[in-house]
Amino acid sequence: MAGPGTEMKAVVLDGPGSFQARPLPIPEPRGDEVLCRVMSVAICGSDPKIVKGATRPTWPPSYPFVIGHEWAGEVVGGSADLAASQAAKFRPGTRVAGEAHKGCGSCENCLRGRYNLCLDYGNEAAGHRHYGFTSQGAYAEYIAVSIQALHLLPDAISFDQAAMLDTAGVAVHAVQRGRIGIGDTVVVVGDGPIGILTMQYARTAGAGEVIVVGSGPRLQMARELGATGVDFTDVGGSIDRVVTLTGGMGADVVFECAGIRSSCEQSVMMVRKGGRLVMVGNPIEPATIPWGKVSLDEIELIGCRANPNVSDRALRLISTGVIRVEGLITHNFPLDDFGEALATFVEQRDGAMKVVVNP
Repeated sequence: MAGPGTEMKAVVLDGPGSFQARPLPIPEPRGDEVLCRVMSVAICGSDPKIVKGATRPTWPPSYPFVIGHEWAGEVVGGSADLAASQAAKFRPGTRVAGEAHKGCGSCENCLRGRYNLCLDYGNEAAGHRHYGFTSQGAYAEYIAVSIQALHLLPDAISFDQAAMLDTAGVAVHAVQRGRIGIGDTVVVVGDGPIGILTMQYARTAGAGEVIVVGSGPRLQMARELGATGVDFTDVGGSIDRVVTLTGGMGADVVFECAGIRSSCEQSVMMVRKGGRLVMVGNPIEPATIPWGKVSLDEIELIGCRANPNVSDRALRLISTGVIRVEGLITHNFPLDDFGEALATFVEQRDGAMKVVVNP
């Protein structure tokens, strides 16, 4: 395989709302890193917020910066410090997908396997990486990434499908956090990619019925995949409809996947006494939670961040067809058209759900 030159093209953020595709030096892999050629990178719901500057100064920590974290590609070469066994596993041409989080490996949380909650978050000198957020990301032709954040791709998975790994992994982690029991009634609030995938994984985990709250073509897709659909624009209100569908009880487990204030506030009201609410979305606006109901009904509020220790499992379920991701990918764009790709995603043009950029 021919090696890269000295420069690559990348989408570079120069400030809030300011970005362009331009040449950058190809990053040099160091330590346990390999250099990968990015083949597909999917736009995440967090990306428009980072582009606008709504998450500053945490994401990104400074400008210029390259975002993007839902990616797949192939290994080009490894660091000179890479052990022989690791170099053999990640030899040039190996097809991989990346995880956004890589913990420092030595803090208390990392040692417990909760590297998504690394106590050295943002400290690159300590070994932490959050690609596309605090460390340089994947809207580029190449990315240098720790092998700890890489996963080998089954032959049956395309690069576009593999770029869905981060989204699929979040759904798997959410379902695990929700502790679904056989026959449980589950509600998923939000019919975006994470909501649709959470619905599918909930079914594989044994849910007796999964109700998805959404609208339009996305809700129709959820119905076609086996969910009971509730249109949040119904006159009767989505809360009343969910309560009715659950025999007046509410759901055993509710997954909030929309990440907006109204959905967070409504989700609590859909949980039965003694049930669980898993907060999968990441709202920027503060929400008003009815703490009296949470307390008196003994509702468990469960946070959910990223996709630790689930990526290989998610890939297996995708490669075997148990989980379907191909229908979620609606648009593809070249790297030079990132602005158009981002607008298509944000405005949901032509039914856009998951938009993939192909460097």
